[in-house]
Amino acid sequence: MNRTELITLINRKKSFLCIGLDTDISKMPAHLKDLEDPIFEFNKAIIDSTIYLAVAYKPNLAFYECYGVKGWQSLTRTINYINNTYPGQAFTIADAKRGDIGNTSQQYARAMFDKASSGMEFDAVTVAPYMGEDSVKPFLSYPSKWIIVLALTSNKGAEDFQFFTSQDTRLFEQVLARSKQWGSDENMMYVVGATKAEMLAGIRKIVPDHFLLVPGVGAQGGSLQEVAKHGLTKDCGLLVNSSRNIIYASNGSDFAEKAREEAGRMQKEMEALLK
Repeated sequence: MNRTELITLINRKKSFLCIGLDTDISKMPAHLKDLEDPIFEFNKAIIDSTIYLAVAYKPNLAFYECYGVKGWQSLTRTINYINNTYPGQAFTIADAKRGDIGNTSQQYARAMFDKASSGMEFDAVTVAPYMGEDSVKPFLSYPSKWIIVLALTSNKGAEDFQFFTSQDTRLFEQVLARSKQWGSDENMMYVVGATKAEMLAGIRKIVPDHFLLVPGVGAQGGSLQEVAKHGLTKDCGLLVNSSRNIIYASNGSDFAEKAREEAGRMQKEMEALLK
């Protein structure tokens, strides 16, 4: 999905909602746990109930890798279900936070983007830029695929390194300024936490047109209104992620219905903000 297609999808659904599929078996409804593939069945129900409200889905790979081969099978079934059942209806993000030397990154990119190799094909992958340009560039070698660079995260530990200042420039600002030279707003986004929404105005001065993936709205306390106030662009420019608030809105048999209700509430708020 290229930039034009993503913007068209946002305008059509009147939404910039990304749903995080951080699927934890211990939190899912009891009636699913005896099924052959409870993770996939849970994800399928969430996707089916929210596909007309969300523009993106973001599986966090840690919630699948922890189950070994079975977890990878659940992830593969999930991404292929989205791509095959709802083609062009959702932007898919592998929340993998990969980042290593060039030849290793090339293999990570194959895993996320090359279906013939791994059986999966995402639209985007999150990448840690700490090792520099040569660790990021392999992900950009796939046409129409995106990387989403970690810039300013929403966790408390972000203050340990991301705000380190040299010559009046903070580290996350250096990451933005340097990395935007490696790609463009057609294939690169940035992670900026909703709990740091007040800094979005300054971030927009560095990357005025890039899309931002914004986690932290909902359970982590971020404000959608503040994110939109400082981060929206003429093309929207935002994908706001919500995970726990939506997928665990209920742990009963009505979990998909309650997920749809919570996603619908956010979509209505987003529709008003887009106007």
